[in-house]
Amino acid sequence: MNPRIRTEWLLLIGLCLFLFFYGLGRFGLVGADEPRYAQVAREMLANHDWVTPRLGGHAWLEKPPLYYWQAMIAFALFGVSDWAARLPAAVDASLIVVGVLLFLRRLRPGFHFDGAFMVASAAGVVGFAHAAATDMPLAAMFTLAMLAWYAWWETHNRWLLAAFYAFLALGTLAKGPVAPFLAALIVILFAIAAHDGRIVLKTLWPPGLLAFFVVALPWYVMVQVRNPEFFRVFILEHNLARFGTNLYRHQQPFWFFVPVALLALIPWTVFVAAAAYEIARAWWAERKALFASGDAFNFFLLLWLIVPVIFFSLSQSKLPGYILPAIPAGPMLVAEYVRRHASAEERPGKWLVGAHALVAVSPIVPALLIQHLLILHRLTVGKALIGASVFALVLAGLLIMMLNGKPGLRLLRSATLIPVLLSVALLMKLGAPALDATASARPVAEELRRLDPRPLPVAVFALHRETEYGLAFYRNQVIHNYEGVPLWDEHLLIAPEGTQILLGKLLGDRHVEFLGSYPPQRLDFYRVAEEGK
Repeated sequence: MNPRIRTEWLLLIGLCLFLFFYGLGRFGLVGADEPRYAQVAREMLANHDWVTPRLGGHAWLEKPPLYYWQAMIAFALFGVSDWAARLPAAVDASLIVVGVLLFLRRLRPGFHFDGAFMVASAAGVVGFAHAAATDMPLAAMFTLAMLAWYAWWETHNRWLLAAFYAFLALGTLAKGPVAPFLAALIVILFAIAAHDGRIVLKTLWPPGLLAFFVVALPWYVMVQVRNPEFFRVFILEHNLARFGTNLYRHQQPFWFFVPVALLALIPWTVFVAAAAYEIARAWWAERKALFASGDAFNFFLLLWLIVPVIFFSLSQSKLPGYILPAIPAGPMLVAEYVRRHASAEERPGKWLVGAHALVAVSPIVPALLIQHLLILHRLTVGKALIGASVFALVLAGLLIMMLNGKPGLRLLRSATLIPVLLSVALLMKLGAPALDATASARPVAEELRRLDPRPLPVAVFALHRETEYGLAFYRNQVIHNYEGVPLWDEHLLIAPEGTQILLGKLLGDRHVEFLGSYPPQRLDFYRVAEEGK
């Protein structure tokens, strides 16, 4: 192997290890979804059941099983832990990067490592690579499917079309019918733009459709047979009702995903916008010529980027992870932009370089002030903010000098990775401990275990569901929620500070012993005696 190529491979492997795998367990599971998904996988593994997801011993049919299967394998190999619960996302993010590299090396050689590095360093990819959730498995399978489809369209290799259907089937097992639906939209719009309906007809290849159903259908059939309510819960409620109504209280304004996408594409946001504008203008000026030239890949990437954003903007329920499948297309647009302009020895405009540098270094400021942000939930003007901003501006100046030099765009990847690596290192060093202390149930469970090591039942009162679900994972037991009905048996109780009077009214004359507090989350711990004692 060429020494330069070997070095690039080693650098890419090191980058993925640092950006995706480093720090998986430095902070506990956060939010409501991470601990729930991890606990579902744990219960499936304990029951040796690969079909029916269960939570608290009951069927939990909100999501398909791909993430659970991956987490079950991780738990079986490495034991049950929060870092093992996040391992599938890190592996899937790595699959995206490898898929992009192999695709670009085969069909767009020259800057294929740039594309892989750029995709790996996008904020959305890095962030969700540390999340025990279904978003990254879907994004990985969808990315591989779309790359396989375009490779088939250019090469006419039917094995690639078969791979497209197989990856779409895995995407359907990751999060449901959204994967084939989005793929169909992109392919149809691509065919319309090309004025060639045969593209759609050729895509509907019977052996490929058969492969899709062979991979995806068995689980759906088995889970429906075992759980007759599956169709209602999963299809009607968690797909159709979630899209068309605010049933799950995730309503956001129509434009919500525009800033989400811009943030998820950092540090490449400015060049993504520049590349998208250039491709859209070229397509509008020479629509037929663009496809006749055999180089419609950039237009395909543009569709891949914007279709999921527009589609989910129509949804009444919006969460940031919904548009993750679109994000890998953005950095690939930048790699193609670099390939076109660097090969022609063109230099980017100064405004473009300046805007890119400012966006690329922007995460440095919140990374340096992350502890302050997690405690106060806002930035306040002071020496810390001024110092962080000055440091970021100095770094931006360094980037501008590098990119305005003779190599120009050829240094874009290397120069931009400097603030990316620095931001991630700071977030892990400064932010992970603070996030663990203030937002995860892991230290809460550890403190409760220290105060009373017995495996007593645990109840919560007036707490956010994130804490309740997190305790269920870290205690590996059902957490009871008072909701006006206290437990009769002896148990441990967690409640917010300042709720003693309400608890006294609720528990009556039962003996309640104060055990201690956990100040970072303003929680109090109690031991409640058995009813009648």
